[in-house]
Amino acid sequence: MTKEKLKFAFYWAASCGGCEIAVLDINEKILDVVQMADIVFWPVAMDIKYKDVENMPDKYIDVCFFNGAIRTEENEEMAKLLRQKSKILIAYGACSHLGGIPGLANVANREEVFEKAYLKNVSTVNPDGVTPKTRAKVKEGELEIPEFYDTVKALDQTVDVDYYVPGCPPQVELTINAIETIAKGELPPKGSVLAPLKSVCDECPLNPTKTDKIQISEIHRIYEIIPDPSKCFLPQGVICMGPATRGGCNARCINADMPCTGCGGPCPNSPEQGAAMIGALASLLGLGEEKEKYTEADIEKLVAQIKDPLGTFYMYSLPSSVLRRRVMKK
Repeated sequence: MTKEKLKFAFYWAASCGGCEIAVLDINEKILDVVQMADIVFWPVAMDIKYKDVENMPDKYIDVCFFNGAIRTEENEEMAKLLRQKSKILIAYGACSHLGGIPGLANVANREEVFEKAYLKNVSTVNPDGVTPKTRAKVKEGELEIPEFYDTVKALDQTVDVDYYVPGCPPQVELTINAIETIAKGELPPKGSVLAPLKSVCDECPLNPTKTDKIQISEIHRIYEIIPDPSKCFLPQGVICMGPATRGGCNARCINADMPCTGCGGPCPNSPEQGAAMIGALASLLGLGEEKEKYTEADIEKLVAQIKDPLGTFYMYSLPSSVLRRRVMKK
């Protein structure tokens, strides 16, 4: 008897689209996917409508790979619909896993975002001050577009999520591992991140030995210096999120002479990625051996060298952190 194929779905919410390309980056392995599963929903590659998903029986889809954060009413509705129709829902990529780069918009609300994008942007010509509305009347009738929310959320802040595949976008190895694990029926306990338990530093060829002493007296952004490619970024004063970031990427960015920015999310047993990195950095900052002699002005001078701390420590994880968003005062 021929084994019945699995049914896969892929969906793209608030993200750049890189996760859609990451699926194709598995190259010839896509043929293995076709052998084991029928793709029943993939709007970016198939002519299929939302109503087709609505007409599917509940739990008809075996596995749904959902990428992108929840930014709009449409994103939320599709997250809930695909949760209803899927046996297994996977948050695929940093945006669905943690909120991602779209989540940095949580420092503002909808009105501030619209003002920046449609009214005060130097490249925008909008003399009538028109901003998006959920409903607009045209000669053909009334148009309706999804509501744009104040707050960006990770997928699991909207619906129940079974597994997570981290990365921006997920590395090919992680995607293949997830697919093969599903095919073999060897999925770990619900809620697991389908990636190694080690940090990026554990995979990094530039990781200093335990006997090396790192002290950072100056902090640079990567474009301000030409780092030594044979040495760890941190002693050179460039913030690298490797100590606080889950591995599984084989330190690809670092191997390309760029510091880790944290897309793999927090390390196991350290849910607050930004705070973990701030703590690690605090132990490395210093002007000399006798830290007890530092003045408050010395400390402030050091900390002031960190430009854009929110974007540095919470580039991908602001919505899922303890901070979540800026408090909006009415």
